[in-house]
Amino acid sequence: MRKILLFALVLILLAACAAPTEEPPNWAEYDPFGESTDDGAVSWSDLLPPTHAPGAPIATPTPNMPRYAPEDEQGPGFKIIPDSELVRGPASLLLDMDVYMKTRNGYIKSYQEEINGELYSGLEIVERISREYSVNPRLLLALIEYQSGWITQPVVDEEYFPLRYYNEWSSGLYRQLIWTANELNRGYYGWRTNAISEWTFVDGDVVGINPSINAGTAALQNYFALLYTHDVWEYDVSEEGFYATYEELFGYPFDYAIEPLVPVGLTQPALTLPFARGETWSYTGGPHGGWDSGSAWAALDFAAPGEPNGCVPAEAWVLSASDGVVVSAENGAVVVDLDGDGHAETGWSLLYMHMAADGRVSAGTQVQVGDRIGHPSCEGGLSNASHLHFARRYNGEWIPADGRTPFNLDGWISSSTGDEYDGYLTRGEEFVEAWDGQNPLNQITR
Repeated sequence: MRKILLFALVLILLAACAAPTEEPPNWAEYDPFGESTDDGAVSWSDLLPPTHAPGAPIATPTPNMPRYAPEDEQGPGFKIIPDSELVRGPASLLLDMDVYMKTRNGYIKSYQEEINGELYSGLEIVERISREYSVNPRLLLALIEYQSGWITQPVVDEEYFPLRYYNEWSSGLYRQLIWTANELNRGYYGWRTNAISEWTFVDGDVVGINPSINAGTAALQNYFALLYTHDVWEYDVSEEGFYATYEELFGYPFDYAIEPLVPVGLTQPALTLPFARGETWSYTGGPHGGWDSGSAWAALDFAAPGEPNGCVPAEAWVLSASDGVVVSAENGAVVVDLDGDGHAETGWSLLYMHMAADGRVSAGTQVQVGDRIGHPSCEGGLSNASHLHFARRYNGEWIPADGRTPFNLDGWISSSTGDEYDGYLTRGEEFVEAWDGQNPLNQITR
């Protein structure tokens, strides 16, 4: 009997050894620009077509009216990444982080952090910050690796400040990435709008910006300048610095380039004021940051009618300003994709922020103009009173509310005075001025 049992056990073991095992992806041969596979995310052919041949150099336009230091007082002109690798745009869909991390065994895979009572994994935190700030997840992963080795090293020497921003209130991956994404955006959109001309380092040294760089490179030069002295910064922004880490993880960054990410002459689709006909709302915020202070001045604020009641959700409804599909609805933020492909990273998308959980539209919902989005509240960020924070993106890039393509809501055109949150909505001879609170000057009726 014992021999029979031993023989059966041997057969079971042999069968187990003969069972096929799942082979991990061979990242040495991985081609994100090929056809869709079970191992990849979305193939390039399913997105916007590439605008240049892989490996070919691209021209990066210089802003129109920069003020530059003399050539011998300028920083390096080495281009680190294309603009489309800063933004969470079409090319960001080529990355599936879960698949990519199958062959990585870094500390980030075991990392967990509680955010507002909910436990997040390290990769979930990267994904959340990427979506909220519209910063490319490849860029965030590469920065984490460059600064702390969390992507490839299971044991690391820095567990609390992985992006090397040593502020006691910013420990943990979540707060580190909030600061990082915001400063990347600040460099990117500041360069876009000719608002910066020099970098100031932690030791007070200053260097002029080289006019040959692009906005994506400006984002990284700004980030590293805020952390290091001039000599360390020179290495970080060189070909041997962060660029080398990025290329090791994901390949040549300019192979992902979409140029231009925002076409010249872009026009906004028809949008309505985001509330019901006959209702009078308060225009409480002119052009200001789309998400946090570092992004483009892409947002406008509106407060519902009735007596102000602090952060109690308003009774009035925010209504959809367009047709589209809701691609996400969480943490107070509702994002509507206008082209209907289900990706906020391609084409136009709208952000409706501070929508209360009670009554909020669900992700996946097809909406038409006038459908209910939710009630204004303070949910999803810092706010002193319930209101709607309303912003636009195109191919993932925040579109300034007062730029070449200003907001047009039922013919009301937005403009800025040059001060954040201050501005006007103008329609013909009519105008309203942004004002915090209720004021005869900021009342607008649809």
